[in-house]
Amino acid sequence: MRDLSRRDLLKATAVGAGAVALPSMIAGSTAIAADGPGPFVGDKFPPAELTGRIVRPQSPDYADASIGWDELFVHYPLVIVFAQETRDVVNALTWARQHNVALRVRSGRHSLEGWSNVDNGIVIDVSELKDTHIDTASRIARVGAGLNQSEAITALGEYDLAATTGTEGTVGLSGATLGGGFGFLTRYLGMACDNLIGAEIVVAAGADGAKVLQVDPWNHPDLLWALRGAGNGNFGIVTSLTYKVAPLKSVAYVQATWEGLDDLHGVFDSWQRSAPFADPRLGSQLEVHPTEVLLFGVLAEGSEAEARKLLAPILSVGNPTVTVQIGGWSETYAGFQIPTADEPANWKFFSQFTRDPFPEKAISIIRAFMEDSPSADSNFFTQAFGTGAQRQEPFGGAAFPHRDALFYSEPGAGWGTRGEPDSGDAVTPIAQTWIAEFSQALRPYVDGAYVNVPNIGMAEWETAYWGRNFERLRKIKAEYDPHNVFQYEQSIPPATH
Repeated sequence: MRDLSRRDLLKATAVGAGAVALPSMIAGSTAIAADGPGPFVGDKFPPAELTGRIVRPQSPDYADASIGWDELFVHYPLVIVFAQETRDVVNALTWARQHNVALRVRSGRHSLEGWSNVDNGIVIDVSELKDTHIDTASRIARVGAGLNQSEAITALGEYDLAATTGTEGTVGLSGATLGGGFGFLTRYLGMACDNLIGAEIVVAAGADGAKVLQVDPWNHPDLLWALRGAGNGNFGIVTSLTYKVAPLKSVAYVQATWEGLDDLHGVFDSWQRSAPFADPRLGSQLEVHPTEVLLFGVLAEGSEAEARKLLAPILSVGNPTVTVQIGGWSETYAGFQIPTADEPANWKFFSQFTRDPFPEKAISIIRAFMEDSPSADSNFFTQAFGTGAQRQEPFGGAAFPHRDALFYSEPGAGWGTRGEPDSGDAVTPIAQTWIAEFSQALRPYVDGAYVNVPNIGMAEWETAYWGRNFERLRKIKAEYDPHNVFQYEQSIPPATH
């Protein structure tokens, strides 16, 4: 359960509880330029001043500025800096180091364990960095780290271009990409991080400063490798991302619904034995809910007839209700988004990958837990991998290791009402226990975990997220962040030798 309620947060705002904020620290003197640290003595930098849009506990918008998408977690940051340009990030990082203040990096606020926020520290928020430059001739897009996935898809869609993203539009594009990033286009275009060919990143410099690096396959290639799957809050603060993008004019979008769970075994088994091996233009997800089973499929540059044929082994099970629509990817994507206001306030997930088909016993476990779910918004979500483009690493490689997975899956539960403080507190321990028991029951059939859906309390999380890449990541951490400035509950520690 969360330690502090939304009501507590509002009280803190009203009385200015964060004024432990050391006012003298918030009024510095010298700003640090984005193109370099400026003059400094030894490895010491001049005193930094916070710039950008600054929100403090006394600010009227502090409550809204400090709450994340998952309202299960509430924190009281000392100050939130909404960067308006890279220079603001440099200044904020330098300021945090000079005053020995805990810091966290935030973009879309979807950190599923609340790790992009911190009590009595600084939150450096890049969500207002939304510049977009798309070169249609070279098919390269350079975008600000503040775009969410819907905004990126819409911007690219204006030119009939696309790159892989996840399915939740309000998730930050930066966070999704830097952890790996997968969705309906994964089997067609590879992981989101595979499409990442460059980045601008602010890293710690000297004893108490910061500097900007331009990263690509020829400049700091080791850091680019690390950012492709382990870049969230471990090495620095990404302020822009450069992607290779692909033409995509239209998709066939399929949705099928089976009422009840009686067809679950047949649907799930047919899906896992066909969808991951189908034409790589086909991306698909299966969702098991307490009262229904849902199949979603996206066929890039495909017709309704093609889509139905590729999904025929699954659609032939039982008597599902099936709809198919043909349209542009950005319009299709927008069409299946759920407004945040309509979603539950609190969420809990557990991530896992699978390399062999689930046996009948595993599918029975899914059904048993869904029939005993803690809320109507509980589900078991899957994403097909298999024989797709994600199996091939990009030029220069990537830290994301789970390329040989058959599919990804996660049990999840949502509960509580947004805007109603403590509305889900009675359900919280029930939902958390359900997730823990559900994930434990599936352990014999799964392997690894996804860093963007962190498994708190998991033993050996380092290898679960990154496999044999973890030791190399520690060495890169030691090179770019030897003082471990960027740290959180499951951050990568620097190598010590």
